[in-house]
Amino acid sequence: MYLIRRSPSTKLDSFAKGFKQEHGVDYDEIFSSVVRMNTLRMLVGFVATEDLELEQLDVKTTFLYGDLEEDIYMSQPASFMVMGEESHLVCQLKKSLYDLKQAPRMWYQKFDYYIWQLGYHRSDSDPRMYSRQLTDESQIHLILYVNNMLIVGRNQAEIGKLKWSIHDKFSMKELRQARHILGIWIEQNRTTKTLWLS
Repeated sequence: MYLIRRSPSTKLDSFAKGFKQEHGVDYDEIFSSVVRMNTLRMLVGFVATEDLELEQLDVKTTFLYGDLEEDIYMSQPASFMVMGEESHLVCQLKKSLYDLKQAPRMWYQKFDYYIWQLGYHRSDSDPRMYSRQLTDESQIHLILYVNNMLIVGRNQAEIGKLKWSIHDKFSMKELRQARHILGIWIEQNRTTKTLWLS
């Protein structure tokens, strides 16, 4: 975000109020990256039958990572204002903010490109599931639900490497073994190779 001189034609979003945004002017496409429930159930079933690791990550301040494609201006926050310049300067956003309509899409595009750079490929059946074949013939799968991620795999070292790579790019909260996602409680018994979903 940086300050620019306001022209009379500059359209303002006061404090990035998304409800004032106009389709085709301030944004073109909006959506949230939500994994399909069938994909989640299938992967969790796979974890139980194959006795795989199931780990969870949570991205902090998710929507602040997106890069904006449109020019969006907002009035200055009170802490930015300089006496005498209040009506002449506005902020031009360079990054996405919460409440902008395109914020979820911008985050998804940023994550999608980064995970692709790490060698993961989107599933044809669900674009929020990513997979990578490892040299030991096992696979790692990652599913994305807005800012929550589940990682499934057999190779603990490769899972750790993936988590470190994501952590290196985005501020993360590591939740370790998955216990709760999308209002569903997960309980895994690796001895009996069973897994319960609430």
